[in-house]
Amino acid sequence: MKDIITELQDMRYLNWTKSRKSSGTAGSFLKAYDDSGAVKKYYKLSDYDRMQGIIGQECINEIIVQRLLRILKIEHLEYRLIHALIVVDDKEVETYLCESDDFKNPSESKMSFEDYYDLKKKEGQSPLEFCKEQGWADYIYKMLIIDYLVLNRDRHGANIEVLRSAKDKSVRLAPLFDHGLSLVCKCRNLEELKKFNVMEDKRVQAFIGSGSTLENLKLVPNEVKALLPRLSESDRDTIFEGLDGIMDKEYQDKIWEMTWKRWCSLDSI
Repeated sequence: MKDIITELQDMRYLNWTKSRKSSGTAGSFLKAYDDSGAVKKYYKLSDYDRMQGIIGQECINEIIVQRLLRILKIEHLEYRLIHALIVVDDKEVETYLCESDDFKNPSESKMSFEDYYDLKKKEGQSPLEFCKEQGWADYIYKMLIIDYLVLNRDRHGANIEVLRSAKDKSVRLAPLFDHGLSLVCKCRNLEELKKFNVMEDKRVQAFIGSGSTLENLKLVPNEVKALLPRLSESDRDTIFEGLDGIMDKEYQDKIWEMTWKRWCSLDSI
């Protein structure tokens, strides 16, 4: 599937609403949906400021991270990065946005992992212990690996979802999604980017584990890390294909430095 559409699309029909912010990032995160077709589609913008317009790169990050997830063969929600003309605050804006399909089957309903855990946990049982009991350990371990590699700041309890089907009497975790607040998302200019330490263990939101992606990585058994496909330096071209003219080369260089150095550190942690 082509994951970047560079031809300008007229999407002024979308109705944008603010979503709950949990990261402390300035501005607003705007989301929209379209249920007029056979498959419901969801849309989101990068960080938006009423005065400055689109000031973030979260939508581009989704594409970068999903390409990394493909290489590592980790199940995830597929996003498309679309060059679009939209209307926000009664103003026409030309930008790149993210589109994704509804990941639920028709018979399924969704619930945040946090709510499901609160509903079903045993007394004193941690979220990780609960996941192991449910048979979800492999999913969680791979999630902790990717969150370390990209320094995901925002894996709160609603950024993991449980899908339940009364018809099939099944319960499963949704494919991994929402990796926008990762990589160098807090760097708003080249000066901040230059100072950014790609290996620093910054404080993050994580419902499973702790507020440290490094400490969370230590929860992952070595055999899980060993079974992952290997990332190679040649994968850089795949990860950034088509992003020239959309993301500055300096940002691409820093993101690759971050991803590669963190990858190379996996076996020693």
